[in-house]
Amino acid sequence: MNKQPFASLEASFGDLPDPRVQGRCAHRLVDIILIAVCAVLCGAESWSEVEEFGQVKESWLKEYLELPNGIPSHDTFGRVFRLLDASEFQRRFMGWVEQHFAVARGQVIAVDGKTVRGSKDHFRGQEAIHLVSAWASETGLLLGQRRIDEKSNEITAVPELLQVLFIKGCIVTVDALNCQKDIARTVIEREADYVFALKANHPQLHQDVIEWFDWARQRAFRDVPHDYHQTVNKGHGRLEIRRCWAIHDPLALESMGHYDGWAGLQTVVMVERERRFADRNQTETVYYLSSLPPHAQRILAATRAHWSVENTLHWTLDVVFGEDASRVRLDNAPENFAVVRHVALNLLKQHPAKLSLKRKRFRAALDDMFLLELLTHI
Repeated sequence: MNKQPFASLEASFGDLPDPRVQGRCAHRLVDIILIAVCAVLCGAESWSEVEEFGQVKESWLKEYLELPNGIPSHDTFGRVFRLLDASEFQRRFMGWVEQHFAVARGQVIAVDGKTVRGSKDHFRGQEAIHLVSAWASETGLLLGQRRIDEKSNEITAVPELLQVLFIKGCIVTVDALNCQKDIARTVIEREADYVFALKANHPQLHQDVIEWFDWARQRAFRDVPHDYHQTVNKGHGRLEIRRCWAIHDPLALESMGHYDGWAGLQTVVMVERERRFADRNQTETVYYLSSLPPHAQRILAATRAHWSVENTLHWTLDVVFGEDASRVRLDNAPENFAVVRHVALNLLKQHPAKLSLKRKRFRAALDDMFLLELLTHI
């Protein structure tokens, strides 16, 4: 039997602990997982659609999977993913990514949280699950995720996620909520760098940085060691100008008085975003802390790359994969189904076809050879 199309997935997920009663299982656990991955690659968004995919593609699936008792029912898919240990499933997903997908040194890894809104169940009093994800912006890979415990928050989940990812040589970016000393320390310990947005959740340091840049601008940065870079982009009916000033001055940092405890901190940054429309202008100024040297072009690129986690990852999961509309809600199923989506997303992203993700999924549903390419092109 030729199992080549599923070799990488079976090697990574084949040893998952089976939560079912042994001796009473009609279907192999790994078959259930692999059918779900294929179904989601081809557009399935519910357990009923996963079963329907399996029924239609049964003869094709039997070329590569054992399927001793045919295709599982949608109830079986739902029950297995409800019981499956979500942390073990996620750990193997991250191992699969690390083994088969290269993350280049210097790449920006954007870390951000997302609520899976469809997982909320008013009837059972169940809140929607919230996941923190790490996104490699250049290659478009989702590296890993961690569910936030109901009694916890992103601030504790982010360092836990970073501890299990291979981020050496990369640049980690977070929003202002996660601009925390513990997270900075974790990044440095993992031999990476950071660019953290700084806002009013650190009011004294934030004010110090604002006042320092105000003073420097009044002097036109005369006698202030700094680097400057500007980009200009035009499109969507607007002109967007981004200006970045990066200051590395140990005496200035010491004079701020509130910088202690920020591991590896080298540079304070000001980014000004100006948007010019036909009828109005908008200007926004954001400040950052960074462990990088004061290279304004590189830091500005990192701040721009961070927003790909919102504009690309979260948008894709909601619009292309229908994550927010999903009604998979019970027990571990929402988190586990999210992992299946992430496997499918990485496979789709890595295929070189010049097609949108939506068209790739549609083509995979129509063309078995293209589906095989998605599974093997890693």
